[in-house]
Amino acid sequence: MILFESRAEAAQKLLAIMPAQQMKKEKWEVLAMSEQGAPIAFDIAKAIGGSLEYIFTEPICSPINKDCWISVVGETEEIVINHFLASAFDISVDYIYGEAKRKRDEKILSYLYKYRKGAPIRNMTGKNVLLVDEGADTGLTLMVSLKTVFAMKPARVAVALPVIPENLAVELYSLIDDAYLPHRLLHYVEAKSYYKMLENVNVVALINDGAQDKSEIKTEKSKGEL
Repeated sequence: MILFESRAEAAQKLLAIMPAQQMKKEKWEVLAMSEQGAPIAFDIAKAIGGSLEYIFTEPICSPINKDCWISVVGETEEIVINHFLASAFDISVDYIYGEAKRKRDEKILSYLYKYRKGAPIRNMTGKNVLLVDEGADTGLTLMVSLKTVFAMKPARVAVALPVIPENLAVELYSLIDDAYLPHRLLHYVEAKSYYKMLENVNVVALINDGAQDKSEIKTEKSKGEL
């Protein structure tokens, strides 16, 4: 089922249900939760005049099935675990935390130096924060991103997702101040299946010192692949 021609269309559908002018007055920060979601976050940040930030995360997969995410770790060492899957695969918490440390040390820190010259994520204390992605598959990236932002004590938190599983949408509303979710699906597959054409994102767009006009998002168009 195709819901969007491209990420650009997904961004426009989100903006159609968002109070963009009000958010512009309230100076919302926009936080991209994945490389794939960065182009959508960029378009929204541009439309509401907000600064764009990116949060780095890494999945921790089952040692039995490398395609099965059992946990996600964020750049500030926040961790979210799918305890049902961990139990099903008989994976210990010690293993998950060990892998989380390894992933952060080996991958996330390298991203920080590559894209931010080692700087930590911008402080969101007292800010209005909008988290954006192209969809929500397992929900683990979303939850670890929320956990990271909540730890900074923002003023308000909202989420904008073009497509999301219905059960996750229900849970989300109990956690945040607002959500912009144009498509809530009972039978959700995976985010990329709802886009006709996906850009291959080569460079993560990061905004230096909150100045949006310094940012660049460079993409190479390709059919159906991230």
